[in-house]
Amino acid sequence: MRYLSFDIEATGLREKDLIIEFACIPFDSHTKILEEGMSKHFYVQCPSFQSLRDDLDPWVVEHNEGLIRKAHKDGVTLEVFKEQLENYLTSSMMKEYFQNKRITLFGKSMNAIDLPFLNRDLGWEFMRKHFNHRVLDLTCITYGLIDMKTIPPECESGSELMKYLGMGQVAHTALEDARNTALMYLKLLRKVAQQNNS
Repeated sequence: MRYLSFDIEATGLREKDLIIEFACIPFDSHTKILEEGMSKHFYVQCPSFQSLRDDLDPWVVEHNEGLIRKAHKDGVTLEVFKEQLENYLTSSMMKEYFQNKRITLFGKSMNAIDLPFLNRDLGWEFMRKHFNHRVLDLTCITYGLIDMKTIPPECESGSELMKYLGMGQVAHTALEDARNTALMYLKLLRKVAQQNNS
């Protein structure tokens, strides 16, 4: 199967919070290849850090100040983000890669903010036009593997799963997280295949 691994960074997890970064990278679960040359990244414009600070979660203040400042300074407007993302999704390289089918999104804990924020900011029609209504979520796969006692319970945490798979720390930048989420999935596929063959 071919998927579009994606991730967003936002000013928080609440309904009113804002997307400030989006990135994605296509990959193939059979060939185990991530298409680095087809990756896409955006900073999405937001108000200044100073104007947002009093209403931000302390974790966001501590970890994402630089990202918020970058999005405020260099980000594109939401309208430009939507237009450029659509141009990317409808490009000949993407159409060819996904064989003119709606794209299946892949990510981690997508129901938390990723899909709700994209539905809100890009619109229901945009999401239905370009993306399959089925998605693949690494968190759901992880829970299933924990239930089957294939991986240890602490792998419920994304950072612990990365450590377990020998991948270091979570980056908390959209493109690195999109890339690492896909790599974790491919590593889990190999692990399950090895266990089945032993």
